[in-house]
Amino acid sequence: MDDNKEKENIEDKKSTENTKSKKLNKKSTMCIVLVSIIVIFLLIISVIFSLININNENILNNVSIMGIDVSNMSIDKAKEAVSEVVNAKISEEMTLKKDDYETSLNANQISAQFDVETAVSEAFNIGRDGNIITNNYGILSTWLFGKDIECNFYYNEEAVDKKIDDVQAKLPGAVVQSSYYIEDEDLIIVKGKTGLSIKKDELGTDILNKIKDVNKKYDITTIPTEEIAPDEINIEQIRNEIYKEPQDAYVSTNPTTVHTHVNGVDFAVSMEEAQEIISEDKDEYVIPLKITVPDKTLSDLGEEAFPDELGTYTTRYDPTNKNRSNNLEISAKKINGTIIMPGETFSYNQTVGERTIAEGYKEAGAYAGGRVVQDVGGGICQTSSTLYNAVLLANLEIVDRSNHQFLTSYVPAGRDATVAWGSIDFQFKNTREYPIKIEASVKNGVCTMSIYGIKEETEYEVVIQPVVLSYIPYTTKYEDDPTLEEGKEVVEQSGYTGCTSETYRIIKLNGEVVSKTLLSKDTYDPMTRIIRRGTKAVETNAKSTEIDEG
Repeated sequence: MDDNKEKENIEDKKSTENTKSKKLNKKSTMCIVLVSIIVIFLLIISVIFSLININNENILNNVSIMGIDVSNMSIDKAKEAVSEVVNAKISEEMTLKKDDYETSLNANQISAQFDVETAVSEAFNIGRDGNIITNNYGILSTWLFGKDIECNFYYNEEAVDKKIDDVQAKLPGAVVQSSYYIEDEDLIIVKGKTGLSIKKDELGTDILNKIKDVNKKYDITTIPTEEIAPDEINIEQIRNEIYKEPQDAYVSTNPTTVHTHVNGVDFAVSMEEAQEIISEDKDEYVIPLKITVPDKTLSDLGEEAFPDELGTYTTRYDPTNKNRSNNLEISAKKINGTIIMPGETFSYNQTVGERTIAEGYKEAGAYAGGRVVQDVGGGICQTSSTLYNAVLLANLEIVDRSNHQFLTSYVPAGRDATVAWGSIDFQFKNTREYPIKIEASVKNGVCTMSIYGIKEETEYEVVIQPVVLSYIPYTTKYEDDPTLEEGKEVVEQSGYTGCTSETYRIIKLNGEVVSKTLLSKDTYDPMTRIIRRGTKAVETNAKSTEIDEG
């Protein structure tokens, strides 16, 4: 009995296993059929996609470049559409602002470029640059989900840094680094001042991101700053920079070479004593120097060392403005007679020194914080700008030069060189074979700077060509004045347009152009017209409006 049951159980198990096996075989067959159907369907779809796209000479539907829709466009039409948006963005002015200080920048100033051609080519090649499977996958994916292509973006990193450095130099309340100059037989060290420093990386990233967002108008870019202390005075480094051994001046021939004299310069005190002097809490430190004059100086050589005029430039000023005239005369006297050897760099600030009341400077008009203010030494930028032009015409190398925030009255756009003690300098290098001498004159409303030396075997004609690219209109700002009667208005500051410019130095030989070099790209902010508007109540109802150009 038990044996029969056991046999029945075995037969039941075999039957069950056979049934399961048949089901598995059936499922496997169905899966194979289903996969085959899917593959055949995909192949059919691929063929359909291929047939649809084979003669399509336009970009696929649902494709954009930097958010600019280029669907169904030809290559040329897509380039035109994207370039129009990109070019508008590049020429747009971006406003950089910190409190009351404002300046502007556009992408041209940093040589910003978008690689439109490559981006359009990439857009056109969707569904075209692979095998049939990858192409059709690309087509289907684009139809379903869309495709946005980024443009490669290029810019001049040095130009970005220079712009930010320029803003830093002109920023009201900026940190002032310690500086020094030699006056007679003293080394004057001026202690720096704590102030604002721009967060360069943060501002640079913000500027670039806003340029790259071509579909969005610029908003005002707040200049990120932090307050920092100036670097510690490094007395050992200063001593190494000023130290010189005395050398006689002489002229050698075949070839003609002028060797200027060099005064020996060293501290007249020990390093320990110098360190003790600067350890005091003072704004200015004086370290006595030991000056050793050589037996023969350049003045002993006479005109043989500087017989030829290499470059000269003249500007005009108002001699009735006594304070400003005084400042020009003092700065010119400091510059006059300066000799720069081949390879040596001239610094305006180190040559002229700090502009103080003690040095004889007076208060005169200067630019600060977007306004014309009275400042000690105001106006001396005219001597630096006049010298800049003489240096250009003498075909010398410009090392450091910044334009004013606003246009000046004495030189055209692109031909000025602003200076500010402790922050903005004008520097140039004597790249000629022989020493040069600066002759500076300020008299009777005429400021003249001339460069003298020995002409080289080949001398070139130099032409400076400034080009104004665009003008920036000024705005009018009204300020309530409780001291003026209601209805009266007084012009506190006249408004002036700004501009963007490029300046070129053209070198000619025998009347033929040898080279044309871009010297600078400059932006001059418009000067806001400021009108004080009276708010003081009057007794009568009669009101009058009065403009005082003052």
